[in-house]
Amino acid sequence: MLENYLPILVFVVLGILFGVGPIVVGYLLGPQKPDDEKLSPYECGFEAFEDARMKFDVRFYLVAILFIIFDLEIAFLFPWAVVLDEIGTFGLVSMAVFLALLVVGFIYEWRKGALEWE
Repeated sequence: MLENYLPILVFVVLGILFGVGPIVVGYLLGPQKPDDEKLSPYECGFEAFEDARMKFDVRFYLVAILFIIFDLEIAFLFPWAVVLDEIGTFGLVSMAVFLALLVVGFIYEWRKGALEWE
C-alpha cells in the first residue's frame, strides 16, 4: 500500500530540493559584505519621509476591487467565443443578458462616482 505513495514522496522531495536548494547554495556561496551603499534605500533614490503604515484612501481599494470584478467577468468571454458555434442562439442570448448586466453595473458605478479620483 505504501509503495503506491513512493513516487509522490519522491516528487515532493525533489520539488523541495529544486525550490530551496538554489536559495541555500546562493546564501552559502554568495559574498556577504554589507556596507552603507548596499544597505541604503534604492527603490526611489531618497530616504523615506513618511511611515510605511500610513492609511490609504478607501477609493484605492474600491477601484482595485472593481477592476478585479470586471476583469474576471470579461474572462468569461473567451471560452464563450470558442464554443459559440456549438451553443448557438441560446448562448448568444445568454451572453447578451450577461453583458447587459455588466454594462448596467458599470453605469451604476460610474453614476455613483466610484470611478472618480480627485
